This record gives sequence, structure tokens and C-alpha cells, in this order.
Amino acid sequence: MRIDMAPTDVCGGFRIRPGIFLDRGARIVPGGISFSVYSSTAKSCTLVLFHNGERDPFALIPYPESYRIGNVFAMIVFDLNDENLEYGFYMEHDGEHAGQCLLDPYAKLISGRDVWGKLPEEDEPFPYRGRVARDDFEWEGDCPLRTPAQELIIYEAHVRGFTKHASSKVKYPGTYAGLREKIPYLKDLGITAIELLPIFEFDEFDGRKNADGVPYFNYWGYSTVGFFAPKAGYAASGKYSLQMEELKTLVKLLHQNGIKVILDVVFNHTAEGDETGPCISFKGIDKKTYYILTPDGRYYNFSGCGNTMNCNHPVVRDMIIACLRYWIAEYHVDGFRFDLASILGRSQDGAPMANPPLLEMMAYDPLLKDAVLIAEAWDAGGLYQVGSFPSYGRWMEWNGRYRDDLRRFLRGEEGLAASVAARITGSEDIYDRRWRGDVASINFITCHDGFTLWDLYSYNEKHNAANGWNDTDGSNDNFSWNCGQEGDTRDPEILRLRRRLVKNAAAVLFTSVGIPMLLAGDEFGNSQQGNNNAYCQDSELSWLDWSLLEKNRDIYAFFRHMIAFRKAHPMLQRMSKGVPAGYPPISLHGTQAWHFDYSGCNRVIGVMFAGRCMADGEERDDFVYLGINAHWEAHRIQLPGLPKTMQWQVVVDTMDEKHAFHETPESLKEGESFLLGPRAVMVCASQFVGS
Repeated sequence: MRIDMAPTDVCGGFRIRPGIFLDRGARIVPGGISFSVYSSTAKSCTLVLFHNGERDPFALIPYPESYRIGNVFAMIVFDLNDENLEYGFYMEHDGEHAGQCLLDPYAKLISGRDVWGKLPEEDEPFPYRGRVARDDFEWEGDCPLRTPAQELIIYEAHVRGFTKHASSKVKYPGTYAGLREKIPYLKDLGITAIELLPIFEFDEFDGRKNADGVPYFNYWGYSTVGFFAPKAGYAASGKYSLQMEELKTLVKLLHQNGIKVILDVVFNHTAEGDETGPCISFKGIDKKTYYILTPDGRYYNFSGCGNTMNCNHPVVRDMIIACLRYWIAEYHVDGFRFDLASILGRSQDGAPMANPPLLEMMAYDPLLKDAVLIAEAWDAGGLYQVGSFPSYGRWMEWNGRYRDDLRRFLRGEEGLAASVAARITGSEDIYDRRWRGDVASINFITCHDGFTLWDLYSYNEKHNAANGWNDTDGSNDNFSWNCGQEGDTRDPEILRLRRRLVKNAAAVLFTSVGIPMLLAGDEFGNSQQGNNNAYCQDSELSWLDWSLLEKNRDIYAFFRHMIAFRKAHPMLQRMSKGVPAGYPPISLHGTQAWHFDYSGCNRVIGVMFAGRCMADGEERDDFVYLGINAHWEAHRIQLPGLPKTMQWQVVVDTMDEKHAFHETPESLKEGESFLLGPRAVMVCASQFVGS
């Protein structure tokens, strides 16, 4: 018997019957919609129905007691127009009403913030409401990409900031559709994955206001309202509730161009904050389940944002797994980067767990088998797990030590040569290959949180006054260097040095073993004017200025060439099919070949990678040499010898300001040394010259 032909009850003029208890949220069924919600503390629940955009509901339908099994309320309501419908719940706990209409934690679409920066009614926040989603998108055979993890070259980008600036010249700036217009650019650059800052629905208005009453926007979006719903304000079609289709179209087109999609996700806290924060959803439904609470009922704050999700409670754990499965199955995304991921390993009393059930479930879940899982392996409660994050052989980590060691060394600090050599060669002192595999380390020098790469070499200090915290926000440990003058300058020598240092960083990043990640805009010298915490800056300060692409065309070309170079040499990705006879896969050198200087004053590093690659249709030995001189004086470098059939070619010399990447490489004769200039990097590759 069809469900819409089965016997029904009648409530308030609506035909109803028990709903689908095994699924949370709203789900279209023949002739009706099933609404299911969990609460362990609610004594009663009422479904609240609205016409789109209207303040007052057109129906209140209490769940009959027989429509509840255990802690789940489930009801089908027939004859509803799902395209003109919004919904929420009233709940009573011990005779007390939750106080407002509560948002469904499993809502697939959320209304109330449909257009970025615009409230439905002036000066009065409109409540969040769930909408019913239809799954009728035509994927045309698309599925998540299965390219090997070793081939990842990750590009971290903000959906709005990527194209909002007028210089982007896209039709729909600041949207999924606008990003879609930049896919040819991304393909030309050569990246293989784009990591999007949070796109789960959040409220850009949940920040403070400045002295003039103008809001500081929640620009980055690390304050989730709904985990299953895409941000409507990022869609050009959001005002028509078509954000699902617009985002799916973006994913499909990125896949057609060989680019994976990784989402930056925030499960460590929600937008509801602490005791003083708003009650949107979880607080009013079942705060004891969803949050880690102190014995006196207050909110633990391991996130630094007011509350902490109770991630290893079985109900919350199931919700997170269901969410990840949903984004993999329904949006075809390829993986996730987990903000403050150490919280995901805390128990229900906040203590770190040796074997966290949630992390283990993610690692072994069948639907997530091919998904990229990246941990930011620390939290705001002092738990720092870089290298010790429970990985189950699956998890990758943002390698914060790579960032810090490389920043310090490349600006000229001493005492770091041995550590930096370890970072470049895969950080095996942190990630044991026997347990962590070949792709545990996500190598990065910059990310959204901190200076851009250009600012890293333009500022000694952060300049965050625009954020409204009297420059007290943002990290003070930037390991940056202004090259002699703070901020903008016209001094040609300083500008030349800054460009060289940017290229140095890129050359090292793309020849390091591990997964490289670059920040969007670094490839053409984008600046945030020294602001290292632009989380609240929805302005030209944080939007990418695409006019710099032409101004800094040499920087872009260098990044593009280095990415192509990495792809051409599989041993840099640990994908080599063998090692040349008589050579180790990786060896360390100094000014003299085969002699690495471990002393504290050393600022010169040489690393040789040896493997095999395809060339001219056949497999051949392949060698790459990376030379770094972080000293302010030039040093003559002796390169290690190659087999008699090969010779070195200098592919990169960052001292050459116009042609740092040599289109026609200079060949070096056997035994010939190379003068590596001050604060410069060289990359050499072997060339087959015959017997």
C-alpha cells in the first residue's frame, strides 16, 4: 500500500500519520513530508509551519504521543506545498517552553539569510527556519574524484572573497557561480584540489558593531548554524532558494576539470555561543546531548567560541557521520578539513581520549573510504596533537611545525637547519611512515589564519586595528620580516627582495615531501595590509585583488611552473616506481656534496631526491636537487654527482628576478659548482645526455 493511501489521523485540518523514525529532518514522501526530530529531554513537540518569508505560522501541529518512539518524534503531514514551506519546532522541557521556534538540526535548506548582508526585515534579525529540499539534480555521471592522495595540491579559498572584488570581472561576484567562472584560471595554475572555507549555513550578522553602528561581519563563517545546509548568501540564486543547485553545479564543473573539492567544516562548536548566546536550535532541543557542560550546567569552551560540541556522545556522533555522508553522497565533495579537530577526540567530560569513537568511525566509514580527511590537530583548550592525532592510518594533518620552521629559517634564523631538512623530506620525525603512510603532512607556509605570503615579507608586526580590538586579536608569533621597511614601499631593492622571498617559499613548498597547500592569492602577491586575522573584514581588505595578477605576473608564472615541476617528478609525491642504483631516495647536502652541516649557525641546505619517472615513453632515473641559502651572503654549492649518462640543469634560481624559473635551463658540467646568491633558492633537475 502506498503511504499516501494508508489510514491517517486528522489534526487542525491536516491529514497526518506516524513518520519515518529512522531519518532525521524533513523528507518528501508520496503525498506528504515526514518531519523527524530527536530530543531526550522534551516532554512534547509541536511542528510549526510557515509560508515562505511570513512572520506568523499558518499551522501548529502537535506530535501525538503515539508519534513518538523513544526520544524521536516523527510525523508525516500530507498535502503540503514543499516549495512554499518553512518549518521549525516548539518544544517543552519539564513544563517550560523553549521560548521560540527552533531550527531543525538536520535542515537541508535554511532560510532567513538568503542574500549576503541583507536581513529580510531591516534592523530585526529574521529567525532561521528549515526548508524542504528536493534531490533532483542531474549529475551526468559525476562522482567524487578518485585521484591518488599523493597528487593533491590544495588551494585554500574563501567563496565570497575569491571573486567579490570588482577586479575579478565575474558576472556574479562573491558567489558559487562567480567561483565557477574562475575554473579555467585554477586549471591553468595546476592545482588539483580547492579547499573552501566554511560553506555550511552561518550568520554573517552574528558579530559586533563598530562605533558608527556598522557591523563587523562574521566573514570567515567559522560559526555554524546548520551542518547540512549550504550558505544561501554565497549563491547568486540564494534569494530563489537555489543554492543547492548552484553549489552542485560548481562541484560538477570542478570535477570535470580534475579539481577535487574539500570543505572546511566546523563541528567543534556552533553559533549559539555560551550562556549569553542565542538559542537557535541545539540549546532549545537538547543542550545536554549536543554540548559538553560543566557539572553546574555551564558550557565548556575548548573552542574559544563559547561552547563545545559533545562530539563523542553517540547521538552527536551519529549526526556528524550522517552529515559527512550527506555531503559526500548528495554534493559529491571529495573530503573535509576539520577545524580544531582535537575537540573531536574529547570525551563527554572534555578529557582527551586515546581511541575516540568519532575519529575511528570516520576513518572506517564505508561512504568515506575515498574521502580526504584533514585535521587541524589542536584546539583552543591547549590540546596540541600535531604528529599524535589519532589517525588510524587515514587522517592527514595541517603540519603547523612545517609552517613555523620554514618561516623562521627562510627569514634567516639560525639553529633550524636540521629541523627544516626534516620538514622538507616528509617530517618523518613527526609522522612515522609505518603508521601514518606517505601523505600525513599537509605542508603550508600561509593559510587564511595569519599573514598572506606577500605580507609575511612586508610586515614585522600585525596591523589589525581595523578589527576593533585595539590590535589585541590575531597571533603575535608570525615569524615574519618586513625586509627593511614596514608595509608598502617604493624602494626597488626591498621590493626585489620581497619578490625573491615569496618565490623562495614557493620553490621549497612545491619540492617538499607531503601535500602542499597554498593560500588563494599568494600566487600573485595578494595583501591584507598586514592584517593577520581578517575574520570580520568583508571588504577589499580581504577580497582578492585580481589586478595584482597582471602586476605580479612573474610571481604567478613561478607558482605555475613550480606546480608543473612537482607533477613532473613523482618522487616529490612519493609516487616513484623505484630508486636509481647506488642512490638513496633522499639525501642531505651542504656547500659540499654529501656533507650536511648540522651546526646551529648553518643556513645552507641541500636536498637531493632520486627516483624514476616516465620520459620520452620510457622509464628513466630522475634526480631533483633543492638548494636553500637563507644567509645574507652568497655561497658556492657543490652538487652531488650523477650517473655518467646524466647532468644537472638549473631549473630555478630565484636570484634571477625576471626569469627565476628557467624556460631554457642552464646545464652544469660534472664537478662544476654553483654560486647561490644571498637569500636565494635553486632547484636543479637531471637531464639524460646518453651514454
